[in-house]
Amino acid sequence: MSDIQRRSSNRPTRRQREQRAYQLVMASGAFGLVAVVGLVLALATSFPSAVWVISAIVAVVCFLMFRRTVGGG
Repeated sequence: MSDIQRRSSNRPTRRQREQRAYQLVMASGAFGLVAVVGLVLALATSFPSAVWVISAIVAVVCFLMFRRTVGGG
């Protein structure tokens, strides 16, 4: 008969997943805000366009990682 002990896994605990989700939401929001402000500044002044584009990409990546963390896709 097989051993009845729990298998050890590399899956994070619920608390660790919760902390990761919170950090990803905060990062996504911050990068989204930088992207919006950067876009407005790029349109109004000679602020470089690359800043808001890169921030928008990072915000989307953080959002997708958040969805994966909470099991939304």
